[in-house]
Amino acid sequence: MTPEERLAAFQKFAAARPDDPFTRYALAMQLRSMGRLGEAVQEFQELARRAPDYVPTWLMLGQSLESLERGAEAARAYQDGIAAATRQANQHARSELEDALGQLQARGS
Repeated sequence: MTPEERLAAFQKFAAARPDDPFTRYALAMQLRSMGRLGEAVQEFQELARRAPDYVPTWLMLGQSLESLERGAEAARAYQDGIAAATRQANQHARSELEDALGQLQARGS
């Protein structure tokens, strides 16, 4: 299956199940892997709106925003992710998000 075919399949699944976090996450990740970061950010943001406690969203959103040189937005994504991970008692994800935020801040982005 080509990347474009995978993308089309994920788009179809997301249209059929718009509130399913894993489906929307897979769509965003496919866009990200194809280098379509702006579109990936839009999907991650939509996922965050629909399922704010789906913790994996926040790290990928922040990293994608950093790649687009949108540091302030990335910092906010990491902060929101830390809050979500705290609500979920997910210490591993919280630590990853805190590290990402710390590295971003250390770079002065």
